Amino acid sequence: MVKPGETMTDQGHALVYSAPGEARIETVELPPLRPGMVEVETLYSGLSRGTERLVFRGMVPKDEWSRMRAPLQVGDFPFPVRYGYSTVGRVTAGDNTGQTVFCLHPHQTRFRADHAWAVPVPAEVPPERAILAANMETALNALWDAAPRPGERCLVVGAGMVGWLITCLLSARSDLSVVLTDVVSETGAVANDLNVTFVTPDNVPDGRFDIAFHCSAAEAGLQAAIDSLGFEGRLIELSWYGDRPVQVHLGGNFHANRLRIISSQVGHVAPSRRASTPHRRRLELALAALTDDRLDRLITGETHFRDLPAALPALLSDGAPGIATRIVY
Repeated sequence: MVKPGETMTDQGHALVYSAPGEARIETVELPPLRPGMVEVETLYSGLSRGTERLVFRGMVPKDEWSRMRAPLQVGDFPFPVRYGYSTVGRVTAGDNTGQTVFCLHPHQTRFRADHAWAVPVPAEVPPERAILAANMETALNALWDAAPRPGERCLVVGAGMVGWLITCLLSARSDLSVVLTDVVSETGAVANDLNVTFVTPDNVPDGRFDIAFHCSAAEAGLQAAIDSLGFEGRLIELSWYGDRPVQVHLGGNFHANRLRIISSQVGHVAPSRRASTPHRRRLELALAALTDDRLDRLITGETHFRDLPAALPALLSDGAPGIATRIVY
């Protein structure tokens, strides 16, 4: 925080996606610190592999440019653009100076924003784990969309960050049966650590599950999720495919078993909670859900902010190892 006799800098350093497969760090001017705003010094941010892979490659479809904007994005798609939405930092000026907060802000060393965007991190949640809040918000919204009932059998297809968080939320409920599947065999080791049932895709039984959460962003994963459902089962689709067309087989049991496909997208609060839960409250609940120490197992890599441009091609490559990457400032 700013000490007596010190002056605040009006600059920061930001990651800029500049061209397909290219990014750089630029010095950026901060807006004036007006009443009602805070200045935040970033401690950590999280890399959203699925979404930021599309941004990095310039694959965000033109008709989705407005809907795909991050809340505090700077610049317009396709390039240049400052993107990201999982930042944890310490308030250095403005209301609640000294408080650790989460903000849906792009990767940047320091920034200024309306205080409403700076959501306090609960004391029970380590700041380095709080980078998972944005993905936890997506996972929480998916559970609200699914509304699992006691005794239901749940399958999670795809062990990326969102898939893991959904699995952790489901496994905290003793009244549900939960299975996770993924094509990456190393997933099984993490599942054992978290006491979660893992099966390979070829061992997922057809027609058994009441709910399937699809998070693999792969056509084969989507089909496997559909095939896993029993009578009147419901599929919660969380994957984002960018500009790729997707084909699935909706013959066979799809109509006979009265299956449902439900789109779950974090831009809107799930209908069952929309009247009572504004976006900020949902984010507060997501942060509160990060007290589970098991979640640290999901952060499988770190890189320093200054090294990020050189590291991104490997971190955002197809099939990149690991689950979540924490950026240290």
